[in-house]
Amino acid sequence: MKAKKFMSLALTGVLAASLLAGCGTDKAKEGGESNQGGEKKLTIGMVTDVGGVHDNSFNQSAWEGLTRAKNELGVTPKVTESKRAEDYTPNLNGFVKDANVGMTWGIGFLMEKDIKSVALANPDAKIGIIDSDLGGDVPKNVTAVTFKEEEGSFLMGVLAGKMTKSNKVGFVGGVKFALIERFEYGFKAGVKSVNPNAVVTAVYADAFDKPDKGKLLAAQLYQSGNDIIFHASGLTGDGVFAEAKERGKGFWVIGVDRDQNDLAPANTLSSMVKRVDNAIFTITKDLNEGKFDSGHIVYGLKDDGVGYAPTTKNNTPEDVIKLMDDYKKQIIDGKIVAPATADEFKNFK
Repeated sequence: MKAKKFMSLALTGVLAASLLAGCGTDKAKEGGESNQGGEKKLTIGMVTDVGGVHDNSFNQSAWEGLTRAKNELGVTPKVTESKRAEDYTPNLNGFVKDANVGMTWGIGFLMEKDIKSVALANPDAKIGIIDSDLGGDVPKNVTAVTFKEEEGSFLMGVLAGKMTKSNKVGFVGGVKFALIERFEYGFKAGVKSVNPNAVVTAVYADAFDKPDKGKLLAAQLYQSGNDIIFHASGLTGDGVFAEAKERGKGFWVIGVDRDQNDLAPANTLSSMVKRVDNAIFTITKDLNEGKFDSGHIVYGLKDDGVGYAPTTKNNTPEDVIKLMDDYKKQIIDGKIVAPATADEFKNFK
């Protein structure tokens, strides 16, 4: 189905400590109050991946979307954090089997098998998943949302290719799955397009929740002469920012999923934002109005589903941003197709 247009209203969602204090796999925390007159509100459940809701990445962006729905629509959001993969199914069932929960979100492609089995076992429950199309076989009660990460990552490659002084740039991925490879190969193609002499070194942490591993990998890349690192590794990426801050001026990071400039303002060139927040908000808004669209929804540059963070202007020259915008238009117009796999990158010109 065609992707829905995102609303352009500014995010009002800020993580509220009172909503999340002490949340874990054994208990769901909730926000929101009853409408005046006792009218029942829509309640939305959210199960995080292992990075937790404070991962400064896609889990947090998803929660910000629900927080916005709470503030603007009066929806009641609830969240349960997964500490390990074995928590996915029981956490999902905790919401799905609650008659008061109108829809349950699973955040992250690692949850796809659990989502499918829970959905098939509970055909009357409305369920959503971020970052998976469930292998193209989406149950009728599931909304599967994916993004064209390769398109936004291509723009990050254009930025890195123009800004590197060493002609060496790095990429830190979380786990080497097809989803994360879309970031890698889109990024490599962007670099190649503007700086064929630049070399991109890609490494993987094999985890989305290991900042120490991210810091170690960043240290190795910087030590090897890479002056810019783009990460797509969830909470692991916090370690990349930490290493850049310790090294100081000239050691750059490009963030992912949400604007991560606050993690290292003096060392952040940009962030490849993936508007998980807008997707969650838009679909929640529709459900609040009585509409539920199951199936697969894809968001790309054309839909403002991916792009670069507003803070890019803080450390990136205007002419480089203009070049990024030019490539953005070419991708939207179909003149450039950003590669998402190794084979597509190999044939990219």
